[in-house]
Amino acid sequence: MTDTDCILASRHLLGIEGLTREELLLFLDNADNFSEVMTREIKKVPALRGKTVINLFLEPSTRTRSSFEIAAKILSADTINISGSESSTSKGETLLDTAHTLEAMNPDLLIIRHKESGAPHLLAKHLKRTVVVNAGDGTHEHPTQALLDCMTIRQHLRIKGRGLSGIKVAIVGDVRHSRVARSNLYAHLLLGNEVTLVGPETLVPQDFLGPKAFGGKGKISIARNLQDGVKGADVVICLRMQLERQAGNYVPNLEEYSREFGVSERVLKAHAPDSVVLHPGPANRGIEVSSEVLDGPRSLFRMQVHNGVATRMAVLFLLATHKDSTHKELAAA
Repeated sequence: MTDTDCILASRHLLGIEGLTREELLLFLDNADNFSEVMTREIKKVPALRGKTVINLFLEPSTRTRSSFEIAAKILSADTINISGSESSTSKGETLLDTAHTLEAMNPDLLIIRHKESGAPHLLAKHLKRTVVVNAGDGTHEHPTQALLDCMTIRQHLRIKGRGLSGIKVAIVGDVRHSRVARSNLYAHLLLGNEVTLVGPETLVPQDFLGPKAFGGKGKISIARNLQDGVKGADVVICLRMQLERQAGNYVPNLEEYSREFGVSERVLKAHAPDSVVLHPGPANRGIEVSSEVLDGPRSLFRMQVHNGVATRMAVLFLLATHKDSTHKELAAA
């Protein structure tokens, strides 16, 4: 089966786990096509005209929510945004009751961001007509972030005449709490890449190598110091140090964490001189990554934000047209 012949097995996108390599590449290929739309003077295509997209964000978000909204509008879909304070969940209504209420209004896609792991899966199980897209659930997954990260890495590697497979990726920081790390792990294992998780045992538990986690599915290792972890890496993904979760005393203090695991230009120049750096944002400058790196030539941070729109356009388009025989091609502009 070629990538262009791939048909999505599921009408939802709940995570990278469960996708095939072909499905992953289908999303990326369509995102590449949609990125051209964003360069036009008039950024509008009729691909999803007549479709309705609801963004149900019950957890704070800037980049993900904005890019989903922009993506839907460029595709000509009608878009409704609902935050936690605006939904009836703030009055005690259950998430499932809220979702059933919204489905009764016949939307085509429901984008859900929720603090609890598994929330999108619950909705996908019970909603009969509405497509569910996971925009981040608890510490579980953030699939569209991993897709835009892969798109960004592939664009960079193309310039160097390289492909997206067979590279070395270092993921540095609070892996324990990171849905971004989990989705990227699944993605890079599908692509046949070598992944090193870097951080103290409190933030990078040894059980990430266990048979019930990711062990046995690809090349994963754990490094307990930054220098060893990024050595020879093509890509370094810096994770946000989730300050709101540090009440659990996972590190002695942020200053000590930064000294040991803060990604700096000095370390990268010495141990991964040809690497590029990604960050899902928002970044805690001077803690998980230095401003010199984040604003420097090896940073792909702004490109990630830019690619977020094209990636989410691809996700919305492919899922909304899942049953259409023409779903592999962009709608005529």
